[in-house]
Amino acid sequence: MTGITYREAGVDLDAAAPIKNALISIVGQTHGPTVLPNSGFFAGGIDNPDDSETLIVASTDSVGTKVRIAVAAGKFRALGKDIVNHCVNDILTMGAKPLFFLDYIGIDSADEKRILEVAEGLRDACNEANCSIIGGETAFLPGVYSNGDFDLVGFIVGTVRKDELLTPKETIRQGDVLLGLPSSGMHTNGASLIRQAFNIDENPDVLNERPGGLHGTLGEALLVPHRSYLDAIMPVMSDIRGMSHITGGGFQENLPRVLPDGLAVRLDRSSWEVPALFNVIQAAGRVDEAEMFRVFNMGVGMILICAPERAPSVLAATDGAWKLGSVVSQSKTSGNSVVIE
Repeated sequence: MTGITYREAGVDLDAAAPIKNALISIVGQTHGPTVLPNSGFFAGGIDNPDDSETLIVASTDSVGTKVRIAVAAGKFRALGKDIVNHCVNDILTMGAKPLFFLDYIGIDSADEKRILEVAEGLRDACNEANCSIIGGETAFLPGVYSNGDFDLVGFIVGTVRKDELLTPKETIRQGDVLLGLPSSGMHTNGASLIRQAFNIDENPDVLNERPGGLHGTLGEALLVPHRSYLDAIMPVMSDIRGMSHITGGGFQENLPRVLPDGLAVRLDRSSWEVPALFNVIQAAGRVDEAEMFRVFNMGVGMILICAPERAPSVLAATDGAWKLGSVVSQSKTSGNSVVIE
């Protein structure tokens, strides 16, 4: 299949990789002994100056160009839930619970509908996560944003006891089991490719169409909020060695972040059915399957890694989870870190 790629849609993951590595090196020059070495984590940690037994954990992200889909649909509340839940999930991978959240909205004008709908989504998701919004910033930047565009960024802070911190690169072993948790949809990744696949910027009416396999319109399917895994995972956290939040970069970039050197994962493609939304996206853009797995979560929003003897109890306690694959020696995967077969 020859179709569009993420690079052609304006997001070059290969070009971004060395930039990210350079940024990690630069910011690392600010770290003192109280900073947790960021090895495979989806968030950062630092000692709590008032409690030697805990770490303060933080993460920041944006909803990216999903705002363009929301603008085309004229619906914005889901975006607030998107960014909160994305950030909650990132600190959750360290075993941390959220404490407080801040937001940043950069926008072209004082548009009440967009701003307040986003704020309502932020409120709803933070209430669900028992996380207070203690501040934020709304900046009116007409020279930067135009035609209804805006940007939404979130910043979250949480805490975790040091003896409960997940350290996957130290604890994951060959033979460990991977458990998948279903996503709620596209979450907050791949919107640039989606917009090009459906030509949404030029033809926003396409969002009102009802492609086969979907239960509603395309717009409704694309704007389902990013799922929070907080309530599902916290009860089994002590049985988990690590977890991978499947966001930008899909399986190929996010799973290796938590693997010790010399280990890889083998995923059983037959263990789950890819949701119809991703098949619709793939067909519209004639996207190669390998590219789909690199860009999207493909129905797997979070992956838990646990010892084989712990897997049955985690499966029983985690609604919707299934056995997705296993940790193997990299020598058995021809040097690849992630093999899907």
